[in-house]
Amino acid sequence: MKLLNTYDDKDEAETAAAKLQGDKRLASERDATEVIYNLFGMPTWGNFHRLGMYNLHELQALLERRNTWGEQETARHKQIMATLQIVAKNHVLAIPAHWQ
Repeated sequence: MKLLNTYDDKDEAETAAAKLQGDKRLASERDATEVIYNLFGMPTWGNFHRLGMYNLHELQALLERRNTWGEQETARHKQIMATLQIVAKNHVLAIPAHWQ
């Protein structure tokens, strides 16, 4: 398990934890007068998608209309893919070929 995200709100953290598949753990820690909630889980593309991270919902929408891309969509796809390359490297994940 790895740290997937942090939250300031307990309810938001618990909602996010409920969306994850596989092993997961929600841990709180106090920083001065604030409590933050660390969500640990399996770093998978599915879990990142369920959490709404790394613009994966936007990527999905882009790929569904790939045949009609213009310059803006192509540029946005490149931006999202650049981010996903970093995420893939940090979490030792392979980017699915159909996302390229």
